[in-house]
Amino acid sequence: MKIAIVNDMPMAVEALRRAIAFEPAHEVIWVAGNGAEAVARCREQIPDLILMDLIMPVMDGVEATRQIMADTPCAIVIVTVDRKQNVHRVFEAMGHGALDVVDTPSLGAGDAREAAAPLLRKIFNIGWLIGQQRPSAPRAMPSTQRHDVQRRALVAIGSSAGGPAALEVLLKALPKDFPAAIVLVQHVDQVFAAGMAEWLSGVSGLPVRLAREGEPPQAGHVLLAGTNHHIRLLHNGQLAYTPEPVNEIYRPSIDVFFESVARYWNGEAVGVLLTGMGRDGAQGLKLMREQGFLTIAQDQLSSAVYGMPKAAAAIDAAVEIRPLERIAGRLTEVFSK
Repeated sequence: MKIAIVNDMPMAVEALRRAIAFEPAHEVIWVAGNGAEAVARCREQIPDLILMDLIMPVMDGVEATRQIMADTPCAIVIVTVDRKQNVHRVFEAMGHGALDVVDTPSLGAGDAREAAAPLLRKIFNIGWLIGQQRPSAPRAMPSTQRHDVQRRALVAIGSSAGGPAALEVLLKALPKDFPAAIVLVQHVDQVFAAGMAEWLSGVSGLPVRLAREGEPPQAGHVLLAGTNHHIRLLHNGQLAYTPEPVNEIYRPSIDVFFESVARYWNGEAVGVLLTGMGRDGAQGLKLMREQGFLTIAQDQLSSAVYGMPKAAAAIDAAVEIRPLERIAGRLTEVFSK
C-alpha cells in the first residue's frame, strides 16, 4: 500500500516508518507536518492510506480528516499517543470518515516487530477492505426458525466509518423513554470501545454502555459491542461474544450480529445499517428482511462513506432507505404503536 504519514513529531514519524518497514509491500509516499499540508498533498497525490495524528499546529487531525474526506477521500487511520485524553477527538474524526484508530508504535526497549504488530494489522485490514470482494449469497444458516424467547422490541444498529457522528445524531433524536432495546455494532477496537460508549452517553443524552456477556437486550438500555470478538444473540435471548467466524475481517462483524437476530429474535425488531466502508452488514440485513423484520439503510447524501448502505441497497436488503435525520423518527413511530 502507498501510505502517507501526517504528524508533527519527528520521533513519531520515525516510529511509524520503522513499523511500516517490516512489511516490504508498503511504501511511505509522503510525510506532512500538519493537517493543512496533508490536505494540500492529497490534492497532488492521493495515498491508499493516511496515518493521521490528532494534535498538530495549523490544522489538527479532525479538521484535516473532514477536508480530505470531502475533497479527496481515501482511507484514514487515526494514530495517537494518548487515546484516553483524546477520546472525543478520536470519535469526532471517525465521524468525518476516519476508519479506525491505533496507538503510536513505541520505539523503546522490547521487540520492535511486536510493537509494530497492531499497526501492521490495521494496515492489512484496510488493504483488504479497499480491494475486497465478498460473495453475493448469504452464509448458510442452520435454521431460519426463530426460537421461542420472550417477545420484546429490539433495534440492531451497525456502523463503521462515519459511524460515531451518525450514532450521535440518531441517538440524540430518540426520546428518553424509547421503549425498545438498542444494540450497537461499530467497527472499533476494544481498547477504544469503553471510551466510545462514554462519549456517546455524553453527546446523545442516552445511557450507553458496553454489552456484557450473558445479558439479554433490555428496553431502556443502549449496548455497544465492546470486544474484538463478534457479538451475537443466542437461542435463549442472551448476548455472547465469540471469536467465530475467525475469517471475518470485520471485528466485531455486523453481519454476524444481524444474522443471529434474524435467527433467534422472536418479537419486534428493526435492523439499521449506517455509514461505513465495505459491505459488512448488508447480507445480515437481508436475512433480517427475509425474516419479516423492518430494515433501514442510511441514504447516500447523509452518509460519510456510502459503502455498507450502498451494498445493502444493491441486494435489496433494506425495506426503507432514509436520510440519517429521519431514522430516529421512524424508529419512534414503529415502536410507539
